[in-house]
Amino acid sequence: MKAIVLAAGRGTRLRPLTNTVPKHLLPVGSKPILFHVLDYIKEAGIRDIGIVVSPDSGPYIQEAIGTGSDWGGQITFILQPQPLGLAHAVKTARDFLGDSPFIMFLGDNLFQEGVTDFLAEFNASKPDASILLKEVSDPRAFGVAELDSSGRVIHMVEKPKQPRSNLAIIGVYLFTAAIHRAIDRTTPSWRGELEITDAIQKFLEMGKEVRSHLLQGWWLDIGSNDGLIEANRVFMDAFISRDINAVLACHSRIEGRVQVGEGTEIENSLIRGPVFIGTGCRVSNSAIEPFTNIGAGTVVEDSSLENSVILENCRILKIRRLADSVIGRNTLVTGNGRSPEQARMFVGDDCEVKLE
Repeated sequence: MKAIVLAAGRGTRLRPLTNTVPKHLLPVGSKPILFHVLDYIKEAGIRDIGIVVSPDSGPYIQEAIGTGSDWGGQITFILQPQPLGLAHAVKTARDFLGDSPFIMFLGDNLFQEGVTDFLAEFNASKPDASILLKEVSDPRAFGVAELDSSGRVIHMVEKPKQPRSNLAIIGVYLFTAAIHRAIDRTTPSWRGELEITDAIQKFLEMGKEVRSHLLQGWWLDIGSNDGLIEANRVFMDAFISRDINAVLACHSRIEGRVQVGEGTEIENSLIRGPVFIGTGCRVSNSAIEPFTNIGAGTVVEDSSLENSVILENCRILKIRRLADSVIGRNTLVTGNGRSPEQARMFVGDDCEVKLE
């Protein structure tokens, strides 16, 4: 069994952050999105991993991943020159995949369960493919699967105007090598892309068996700034534990599930979890409220933060209340400590914002 992770998307809905960093390297909790996906693969016991990257994202992702030794396996980087669809990404990875069965992940989706049970079902029942599904309130925005009474997939369609079910395809797939023949017979959609949904429908028309696995826990599709904030909120609520490696001084107080990295100093401040604060930060005369994720090397002074994602090496000074915000790396945000009542902003890397 091999694994491929698709990490070539441009992340246009996450701009301005993705102007300077691939969306797959944005943080959720204590690590980048892509690292969580690789953790799922490691937990499932798969060691031969391909990561599909674009010309723009590839160098950043290769630098972040390195040799892949943290995940106990071999990492192969596969270049997809243009974003021509998920099935096209599989086609691009054909030499890496060979004749092996494989699991495919979208590199910007997180979910509460791992894939161990999903993989065990596939190995036990030995279908030609299996897909992970989630019940959603409005399936028109997703690829949708229709099942028979036994859980076998009988029909699939991408973003239907009149869905036949509420079962969304959430971006984790298991395939035998036979899927390559179906992709070869698939034509581009109206978007000019080779859709994996169309390829699986072609697979069904070829008489292949496609099974399903229904996800019971949460699923996070991190496609926007609000999605990144929500992902951090959900993930920290589920997984953050208390682990404090900070120097506390002058009446500081930490309440609840808070993780603080080494070398961080907290002075005359209140931290109320769930909160993550990276290494080498400084927090003084401030309140860090729940669901805030602060990257390494950031300074927060005379400010209040809540439900926000602050990337590395920022300075947040005299901001009365910053909430529901995303702040890019190396950014300075300053205020006068009085107004506005609450600030909400999405700011990219290397910026300077001054609130009067």
